[in-house]
Amino acid sequence: MEKGTVSSGRDLPAKQGRLKIFFGYAAGVGKTYAMLEAAHQAQREGIDVVVGYVEPHARPDTLALLEGLETLSNKEIAYKGITLKELDLDRALQRKPQLILVDELAHNNAPGSRHTKRYQDVEELLQAGINVYTTVNVQHLESLNDLVSSITGVMVNERIPDHVFDRANQVELVDIEPEALVKRLEEGKVYRERQAKRALSHFFTTENLAALREIAMRRTADQLNRAALHEGKEKSARAGEHILLCLSSAPSNAKVIRTAARMADAFHSGFTALFVQTPGTKELSGENIKRLRSNLRLAEQLGAQIATVYGADPAEQIAEYARVSGITKIVMGRMNHRQNPLLGRKGLADRLIELTDLDVYIIPDRQPLYKKTFHKSRMPKERFTWKSTGSILLCLLVSTMVGALFYNAGFSESNIITVYILGVLIAAVWTGSHIYGAACSFFSVAAFNYFFTEPQLTFQVNDPSYPVTFIIMLFSSMIASSLASRVKEQARLAAQKGYYTELLLESSQKLQQGRTEWDCLRLTAEQLNRLFDRPILYALSESGKELVFRIEPADEERTLAELSAEEMAVAGWVQKNNKHGGATTNTLPNSKWLFLSVRGSQGVMGIVGIPVVGYSVPDAFEKNLMIALLSECGLSQERIRLEEEKNRAALQTQKERLQASLLRAVSHDLRTPLTNINGSASILMQNEDKLPRESRKKLYTLIHDDTNWLINMTENLLVATQLETDKENFKMTPELLDDLFRSAVSRLGRRLADHHIAVQMDDPMLMVSVNAQLVERVLVNLMDNAIQYTPKGSNITLRGYRKDDMAHIIVADDGPGIPEEAKKHLFDMFYTVGQGKADCQRGLGIGLGLCQSIVSLHGGQLTISDNRPTGTIFQFTLPVFRTDRTERPEIRIG
Repeated sequence: MEKGTVSSGRDLPAKQGRLKIFFGYAAGVGKTYAMLEAAHQAQREGIDVVVGYVEPHARPDTLALLEGLETLSNKEIAYKGITLKELDLDRALQRKPQLILVDELAHNNAPGSRHTKRYQDVEELLQAGINVYTTVNVQHLESLNDLVSSITGVMVNERIPDHVFDRANQVELVDIEPEALVKRLEEGKVYRERQAKRALSHFFTTENLAALREIAMRRTADQLNRAALHEGKEKSARAGEHILLCLSSAPSNAKVIRTAARMADAFHSGFTALFVQTPGTKELSGENIKRLRSNLRLAEQLGAQIATVYGADPAEQIAEYARVSGITKIVMGRMNHRQNPLLGRKGLADRLIELTDLDVYIIPDRQPLYKKTFHKSRMPKERFTWKSTGSILLCLLVSTMVGALFYNAGFSESNIITVYILGVLIAAVWTGSHIYGAACSFFSVAAFNYFFTEPQLTFQVNDPSYPVTFIIMLFSSMIASSLASRVKEQARLAAQKGYYTELLLESSQKLQQGRTEWDCLRLTAEQLNRLFDRPILYALSESGKELVFRIEPADEERTLAELSAEEMAVAGWVQKNNKHGGATTNTLPNSKWLFLSVRGSQGVMGIVGIPVVGYSVPDAFEKNLMIALLSECGLSQERIRLEEEKNRAALQTQKERLQASLLRAVSHDLRTPLTNINGSASILMQNEDKLPRESRKKLYTLIHDDTNWLINMTENLLVATQLETDKENFKMTPELLDDLFRSAVSRLGRRLADHHIAVQMDDPMLMVSVNAQLVERVLVNLMDNAIQYTPKGSNITLRGYRKDDMAHIIVADDGPGIPEEAKKHLFDMFYTVGQGKADCQRGLGIGLGLCQSIVSLHGGQLTISDNRPTGTIFQFTLPVFRTDRTERPEIRIG
């Protein structure tokens, strides 16, 4: 056993634990003893070992090995007046040792446990990163159950799916000679005396034990070789054999499933279980529907891919599916339910042999004959209704009237018979019932006899050929009625299949349009609501966050409010373990809801809940559609997450590029003013008394201007950085536009001394809803741009006015203007125009780009145009603050 640590918490999924199985061919070979010995060895190596559950065998040698090992107390469950002891799964997960011992892997848990099977407890322990030692016998493997039963005559009820055994990281075969095991039984080391005698006379015969031992050895060898062949098996499954299993409600179908699973394993082939849903499938009831659901679960457990087709003729549907899916072998059971001997139709196997050129394997069925039972709800469809009765009476009346016209016109009796057969066809189509079709056929013969045969208006016949005519007419009418009913039923099935196909296509199209993961889940819930006609819960699964459920349709809030803590616990378990849970499953089956995980390659993408109590259980076809919808939803959610990750990566790249550009610009363009300040300060410090007053003033002015330029540029850099990283914290408040103008002018100070500034306000009380700091930065940058690129003595105009609900701000100058080519890139970051005054300093090129970002943040637009006859006009808009609003309008940042 490897020693190591596992991560904990939901943010980082724990590393999968390792599973070691101590495998034997019968009870008493020493599996538990070997497991406890291995546990002591692991403990000596420093591994944290805990005994989760060990079957309390009356074997002193085995019990002695429990000493020195930490043992968790069992969970006690009251059931039918007795107390049952089970593994306390929650305590084991809370204790979280490196290695835990769980005996009897195939054990069925007591009712009321979280899982119905102990192997599911072990899977949850492995999911939490806990290593597990466990024991199992060969007769408990699902695929070998029929084989072992045929050898020993004993049907074992406690079984595990083969994939649980095959996923084990290590299998240790615990083996002793059959004669030695028999001797141990006789000495009472395995069972008590009475139980041992019964076992020796039934299960534990030398012949049985030898056969079981051979099966166990072969199965162990297969498991050990499985990992090495896994990659080759996958390739073989794609390019070689592919086995198709036919699912049904027959008692023998479980044996067929296990046989097909063993064949798939032997051929290293693909394995598909096909269920043909016919019109009668939904009407199955009682033991038939229970067996059908059990067989579907068994096929899933044994690794089959479940497929469902819809049609009235199973043979044609199976043959067509086999043709398009590349099937090479078909495995099915011999049909053994009672059929009508008068039909004389060929069996399903014979028809498949005719329709395909594939190998068809028929598994014998020696079980008693069974009879298909149907829901009582089907019977009213065949009972008396006034509408159907009126339909056949109308068809009889019209057929008789047309027949009378033909009779008076001298037409032959065959034409009249054809009219009645046509009436029967119409009646069959209208009613959709075989009984009404047969009734119409009978009454048509009677009407023909009464009105159109000699003697007329009596049911007597003079011509001895008439009875033959009546019989042929009756059979022809009944066959025509049956065919018409079948055609109508097939049309209904085709329409239903078309609806399901349309539903899937529509779902796919809608999911492609989803912009968020919540959109995808909501659209999927809408489609499931249409499919099952019941409220659907859905929640987004996010790491480290609790599930927050929504419901579809939204007016079912009462149902959402009634969701109990137990149901929420089931949903949490599904999210944590990425499995289905709740009603109709083996995990927390007493729940009223079935919770399904929306799966993706990154784990659980979401959770969907479907109510089962009070509603019909989804059949196989509906379940496949449901899984297909959830898979499509998971793919769409993954697409959205990948796009978000791509956008985040692009944004991070953009930020890194911005940072690099800023560093380059700062290192290059800030060097000049810093050098000027440093040089001027050095001259003043060394020659302050020697320099004339005018020279000192020029140096002070130079230091002042360069310092202001640095301050202005530093503020631009700070605001640009904040806009990239912290947009949400900029608050919008009502401000007087005139105050903003005056504040911006005052900040420029002496730089405006060489220019003529004019401030024009159409309405001095005009208020805007803005961030004052950001808007001042826009005004300062625009006026500074005008100062920098216009000669001394130029005019700069700052004007504000209102138009509709927006304030328009204009910053205009009468300088040389901006070239047309430069206007295209003027608002790009780090772009500067290569013109201006000879003594002006070159900026970083972020001022106008920053202005554009700030104006867009406020929901406005910044534009540039030419001032006539010369100069440039910058104009931008800001939202006006309206005093009649009760609250500040929402402004989306970003």
